Amino acid sequence: MKDGDGPGDGDRDGDGCGVLPGSIRPGGRTARVRASVLRAAGDALAEHGFAGLDLADVASRAQVGRTTVYRRWGSAGALVADLLVDMAEQSLARSRTGSLLGDLKENARLVQRTLVDPRQGPLFRAILAAAATDDSTARALRRFYEIRVAEWAGCVDDAVERGEIPAGTDAREVVRAVSAPLYYRLLTTAEPPDETAADRAAEGAFVAAHAGVYLRVRPGAPQSGAAGDLEPPGEHGVGR
Repeated sequence: MKDGDGPGDGDRDGDGCGVLPGSIRPGGRTARVRASVLRAAGDALAEHGFAGLDLADVASRAQVGRTTVYRRWGSAGALVADLLVDMAEQSLARSRTGSLLGDLKENARLVQRTLVDPRQGPLFRAILAAAATDDSTARALRRFYEIRVAEWAGCVDDAVERGEIPAGTDAREVVRAVSAPLYYRLLTTAEPPDETAADRAAEGAFVAAHAGVYLRVRPGAPQSGAAGDLEPPGEHGVGR
């Protein structure tokens, strides 16, 4: 990660007022500057990754003063964190196809299209890599996925109401089960998933949900504090 040579040039847009990332009011000059900087940051991440993210370069791309960028964001990690806030705000609402399988396929295909997109794919890979080494990025990424999972969890709740899957199904776990194979494939093979892989992931999550795999309390499962509790991790419990 490079931060350039620090503040020092003129604050050309005149609005570097120390606003915290994610707290900027909508509309007006401040919002336009933020949008320009975040777009430039996304382009730079997609091209060079987190290690090559240079705040001075971002300022140049966005055509704003370096002082503004340094004062408002201060570090590459804070800039990426605000980018994730913006991405969550701009993300598409969930689909409503009328069936759980249809909704899960739409979710899987959205993830798949993102991962193969010429810009978004490298951008997400850079963010995932950054989250492994930068705490602020990791926190922002978790928050991003909390928002997106909560948005799509509604399709599982709707399916419970329609009687497609059992009551008590953990909606968030179903949604996570859709995208998990797609990210795993990308991270372990460096090959973006295709639409067939997306449909397969959705179908697998649907079948498991229908079978009760994602019930919050599964029949026969030991209850917390009960005599039949599983052995806690320890000398004999690791690796089972």
